[in-house]
Amino acid sequence: MFEYTGAIHIHSTYSDGTGKIEDIAHAAKDSGLDFIMMTDHNTLRPREDGYERWLNDVMVIIGFEINDTDNKNHYLAFGASEVPGAFIVLDNGELGSKLLPKEYVRLINEQGGFGFIAHPDEERGHIRGHSAYPWTQWDIEEFTGIEIWNHMSEWIEGMNDENTLQRFLHPLKTIISPPQKTLKRWDILSQQRHITAIGSVDAHAFRQNVLGFLDVEVFAYKILFKSIRTHVLVEEEILKNDPSTFEQEKQKILNSLRSGRCFIANYYHGDAKGFRFFAEYKGDTYNMGDTINVNNKEKITLRALVPKLTSIRLIHNGNMISETTAMNNIWDIRETGVYRVECWQGNKGWIFSNHIRVNNNGTIS
Repeated sequence: MFEYTGAIHIHSTYSDGTGKIEDIAHAAKDSGLDFIMMTDHNTLRPREDGYERWLNDVMVIIGFEINDTDNKNHYLAFGASEVPGAFIVLDNGELGSKLLPKEYVRLINEQGGFGFIAHPDEERGHIRGHSAYPWTQWDIEEFTGIEIWNHMSEWIEGMNDENTLQRFLHPLKTIISPPQKTLKRWDILSQQRHITAIGSVDAHAFRQNVLGFLDVEVFAYKILFKSIRTHVLVEEEILKNDPSTFEQEKQKILNSLRSGRCFIANYYHGDAKGFRFFAEYKGDTYNMGDTINVNNKEKITLRALVPKLTSIRLIHNGNMISETTAMNNIWDIRETGVYRVECWQGNKGWIFSNHIRVNNNGTIS
């Protein structure tokens, strides 16, 4: 498997970000990223203007973020040929789709695209000018995945009158882990069908006024690129900087995300390259996103490899069933369900894998 590291959920001057895409790609190159996934609001203009290509040795993938007229149910879409539906201008000057969320999710799928629910469980209402944008339409089953960890969402949700200055001065240090509510929701839904998890930065490079007198850009792209990244695993090496093969190389990234062959890491706690979570069953190897069909509780061996000493937790159907401090671990399991791994540095989350599913005669239980 070949491993590539990227940042997802990024806004540019094509919507409410402050950076040009070529400058964002330059920051990504300086940060050691292999790809970035742009998600400007309700537009594919960057693709139309030729920005979906190699820039500064970085693969730039153009998607979009779409939302409804309540400015909720935000969805990160990739691989679609157009932004579906018509839009109206909301009271805050942003756009909202006239389509219902179930309609734009369906239309994106019909174009051959797919997508991820963005910041699904935001609850904040305590900070003026920073409304919550949760996902409310959980009866929809056609979405591909969930953004389980969003840097900017966690940063704002955890802010209060006492810690505002510290959170502005240390935007990386204050990020702890994905919301437990979102992790629980993902684990429960994943017992019914495959759902990919991604981690995102939600980068805008806003300039903020701190304490009424200090105007600073605390969320520069290069800063956020040092936080939450999504790693993908692909079977064939990606050929860089060849325009003639860009589309097929891009599909390698998109296919891995669609299938869940990826994991999430907070780089503030260290480089996560080399992490692996996989299963061995009857001489075959299964990776994150795969399903293993077994009979009569046959033994499956799960393995985790981590690039440095850490606390490794094995999660089964949302419950932690094992925790050890090591650089690798092996578990023999016989129960059906969904399994994933979390790696923690002290009380801070570092790496979160996608699930491996174990079915018995085609069912999870």
